[in-house]
Amino acid sequence: MSTTSRSATLLLARHGQTVWHAENRYAGVSDVPLSDEGRAQAEALGRWAVAHPVDAIWTSTMSRAVATAEPACHALGLDPRREPTLRECDFGVLEGRTLAEFEAENPVRAKAFRADPVSYPFPEAEDPRTAAARGTRALRHIAAAHPGERVLVVAHNTLLRLVLCSALSIPLGEYRRVLPALADAAITELRVEDGSAALVSLNVPCAQ
Repeated sequence: MSTTSRSATLLLARHGQTVWHAENRYAGVSDVPLSDEGRAQAEALGRWAVAHPVDAIWTSTMSRAVATAEPACHALGLDPRREPTLRECDFGVLEGRTLAEFEAENPVRAKAFRADPVSYPFPEAEDPRTAAARGTRALRHIAAAHPGERVLVVAHNTLLRLVLCSALSIPLGEYRRVLPALADAAITELRVEDGSAALVSLNVPCAQ
């Protein structure tokens, strides 16, 4: 359904709101469920998927991503393909905490993170370069498996921002500045062909 038989269109969506969103707590590898608002966002994503061509659905294995994809899978009669390497980054000591809490405890390290989150990730966190590499490999694999198709990929905020920077030749250390956040269950369209990527749209709400 894409413009050429070789290119794949990846419709990247961050999962819906979780119960930790209100306090802006880092979820990372913590398996935090969707909130009521997050479930409503998932339903809106499902309606969007019905109104726009979607040939396949892939998700992170984390429950918040799987739950976000469920309405679209049900509406389209598609089985989701769960990919472990689409999981969110491990935020180490920040899991379940806010940046403000960490800053109060360790202002020097928090300042360094704000300036360059790749060179100075949180203590015990996954190296963002490693996360970007695994996420990029996952998207390339998905694109290769679906030439000429449109694929909904439900994953996570920081992982997707790192992958977008990698795909678009933006320095990884700029991901927080260039891409402050991906909205819950919003769509970012990426066209992938022969290993190169083109950004078609960014952070488009699926509920208008």
